[in-house]
Amino acid sequence: MASTTPKGLAIRPRQLDFDLPQPMPRHWHGGDAFKSHLFDAMSMLFPDGERFFIDSVRLFRDRIDDPLLKEQIRGFIGQEGHHSREHLVYSQRLRDSGYDVDYLERGLKRRLGFIQKHFPARLQLAATCAVEHLTAIMANALLTDPRWLEGSDPAMTRLWRWHALEETEHKAVAFDVFQTVCGSPWLRRRAMLQSTFFFTVDSLKGLIHMLKRDGLLWNWRVWRDGLRWLWGKDGIYRPLVRVYLDFYKADFHPWQHDNLHLVERYRRDFDPEPGSA
Repeated sequence: MASTTPKGLAIRPRQLDFDLPQPMPRHWHGGDAFKSHLFDAMSMLFPDGERFFIDSVRLFRDRIDDPLLKEQIRGFIGQEGHHSREHLVYSQRLRDSGYDVDYLERGLKRRLGFIQKHFPARLQLAATCAVEHLTAIMANALLTDPRWLEGSDPAMTRLWRWHALEETEHKAVAFDVFQTVCGSPWLRRRAMLQSTFFFTVDSLKGLIHMLKRDGLLWNWRVWRDGLRWLWGKDGIYRPLVRVYLDFYKADFHPWQHDNLHLVERYRRDFDPEPGSA
């Protein structure tokens, strides 16, 4: 298995028009409220979260000498910037549907501001490495397991697959910067424990809020079917546990999970053919 970033991996932002439905169907994921709002809740974390990721890498950009990594940092910043903007549009669609996005974002904004003001730069970068691993393993699953988006609105499917492709492409950039300027496995593990806790809490908070607005919070069938989809015998989250735990190994590198074939496969869907207009 690969233990470093593949040589020559190009990371380039794509400016695409996803034309998200307006109004956006409340339950765009096959009519399922739980599935739709789980994705919605994660989406609301991205605009502020990805700006934080960009800032944490920029703090160390001047300490990177490797020209390839410098180029990949530029691609990482470009991709994350586009993700933030697209998910701002997504958040506005949710506001238009009557969900209190500002309430849901407030706690995250406050926490990230506190971290940037009071925590050392290397811990901010370690947190970025941790969340990038969470998004990378979910992106891999989304691109390989059709159950993640089965039955969902085509425009929403395209948005999430684009995001998953680019998360896969740049999954090791923050990690490679961290290894260059710090490399502490202890700090990386600490950041992952904290990031896992807050990612879970924030996602659950959004899911609960939107189910409550829909009048479905106390519908036991919604929770039964949703939790079975996630954690049941064939739940989509269950295969993520092992690859999640790999992050805690001292010799871990994101490209030990070598899925470059997925990058090549999905680039054909999002990149124009050479010579095309």
